[in-house]
Amino acid sequence: MVTWKRMLLLLLLLLGVSVCNSQNRSEDRQPAVAGQFYPGRPDELRRMLDDLFSKAVARKNLSNVVAIIVPHAGYVYSGEVAASGFNQIDPDRTYDNVFILGPSHHVGFEGAAVYCSGNFITPLGTVEVNRELGEELIKRYTMFTRRTDAHAYEHSIEVEIPFLQYQLKKHFRIVPIVLGANSPETCREIGGALKPFLNEKNLFVISTDFSHYPKYEDAVTVDKATAEAIMSNLPNNLIHTLRRYRQSGIPNLATCLCGESGVLTLLYMTSPGAEVTYRPIQYKNSGDVPVGDKEHVVGYYAIAITKQTKPGKTSFELDTKEKTALLAIARRTVEHYIRTRSVPEVDPATLSSALKTPCGAFVTLNKRGVLRGCIGRFDADEPLYKVVQEMAVASATQDYRFKPVEEGEVRDLKIEISVLTPMRKISSIDEFQLGKHGIYMRKGARGGTFLPQVAQETGWTKEEFLGHCAQDKAGIGWEGWKDADLYVYEALVFGEK
Repeated sequence: MVTWKRMLLLLLLLLGVSVCNSQNRSEDRQPAVAGQFYPGRPDELRRMLDDLFSKAVARKNLSNVVAIIVPHAGYVYSGEVAASGFNQIDPDRTYDNVFILGPSHHVGFEGAAVYCSGNFITPLGTVEVNRELGEELIKRYTMFTRRTDAHAYEHSIEVEIPFLQYQLKKHFRIVPIVLGANSPETCREIGGALKPFLNEKNLFVISTDFSHYPKYEDAVTVDKATAEAIMSNLPNNLIHTLRRYRQSGIPNLATCLCGESGVLTLLYMTSPGAEVTYRPIQYKNSGDVPVGDKEHVVGYYAIAITKQTKPGKTSFELDTKEKTALLAIARRTVEHYIRTRSVPEVDPATLSSALKTPCGAFVTLNKRGVLRGCIGRFDADEPLYKVVQEMAVASATQDYRFKPVEEGEVRDLKIEISVLTPMRKISSIDEFQLGKHGIYMRKGARGGTFLPQVAQETGWTKEEFLGHCAQDKAGIGWEGWKDADLYVYEALVFGEK
């Protein structure tokens, strides 16, 4: 006979088993917007994808695509642009993981919600989630959480998956990550955690629409500036651009980039030194489709990011010891010249061959974070260390914008050196990459330049960068660059901490 105590024990055991099983049971994420953002029936969805990819921008034969930026609106609005982005992926490529980063439209939080409870279901079938990798991210980094409420009704991840199912021929696993309205610092931390995965073994899909609800013409202007800021690969450039347009007063502009946190996270992964190139693929907005209007539009961009499999070497390199030596020469020169009005001798026998190589260079002096002087030269007819000495003296005493540096100021100066590659004449500003290239322009007897890092410091668009250089440095007027001779160069930039 079963006593009531034994019955209670049996009941508790059964409840315990039930609880344990519910904790370990896989909970696949079911479609939330099928039949709304895209067709809910498999045959209709496949026909629509056939049509979108037939209209998409053809594959540009890009090697080693490691990331794409694509829109996430309803397929009738943004599907063609999205297909153009996914079309740049090699369909025969095998990826260990496809990371999908999308913004949260329904749940407010700071951080990154990784779905680890099960797989993702779409009308085209089941897509495996790399739950082990998701759990590892949550375990190692406090900004990652496993909250499922951020995924429950979120479309920014879901709408990208059928494009992957259509394009990729080989099995793939996804890591779905919904991002909150994160601060730049949080985006930097998330980017740092994900950066080790930015390689040829993985693909990152950054889900975002661009401007929301301005008029057609305003959308084109804002979206172009935002895309240029992204393609400069400078996080601060994007931050400044978005802030400027938020404060611009453009009617009905609700946001410039709804997936800002995902794009910013990507930029922190790729800048600096990741050897990547951002390539624009296609732009349209909702006013370009028959069902849209041109009074209140949403912008869509497809951008592909490629990565060199082996870091390419620049034409000139310096190691840490050489940079430190060159900065010491610059500081000693400034200190000695301000005190004695003479340039100190440097023994060439103590220097490496790189420091004795003829190179152009700029020396920039900053005092408490404010520019105090900057002068340089492009020609490479003297050893680098001599050029640095000459430009250090010139920056301290000959920059017409400032009074000469006084002896009491020297200790407050921070020195930055930009070693320049040879200039190359360009025939179109399409050859000029904001943030990567410096610009030198000449028109008649007038000329002027901006170093590459000016783009990061100012957050200017390409046109603003050129306009300010033409007006403020070359003295040929805001639009003077349009008929001037243009040259680009790159810079190896380093400075005192």
